[in-house]
Amino acid sequence: MKVLVVDDEADVQPLFLQRFRREIKNGDIDFTFAQSGEEAYEYLEDHYSEVVMILSDINMPGMSGLDLLRQIRAKHESAPPTIMMVTAYGDEENYQQAMQLGADDFLTKPLDFSVLKDKLKTFAS
Repeated sequence: MKVLVVDDEADVQPLFLQRFRREIKNGDIDFTFAQSGEEAYEYLEDHYSEVVMILSDINMPGMSGLDLLRQIRAKHESAPPTIMMVTAYGDEENYQQAMQLGADDFLTKPLDFSVLKDKLKTFAS
């Protein structure tokens, strides 16, 4: 399962690689990382059919996660990919907006990796 993680924080990539060490080694999950909405959108232009899930931060400079979600769903109305929005601000407004734009799930930071692993297994099956 190819997962695109979109977050402007540099420490996200090593954290995911460490927390999903076993799944990566077993070939269950293949992570790709983008540090902006723009970078993620460009990646999807060439690799859309490969990506099964997108985990995107909402608050990023430039194209926000919600803007990215809006553009993906405008171009591809139905899933795949499954899109999970991630934010440090678990407020109702961000949640409602993400769901209205077509997000499949909504997670708050700091991420509970055991919950995330369960969700990935659910979406993968």
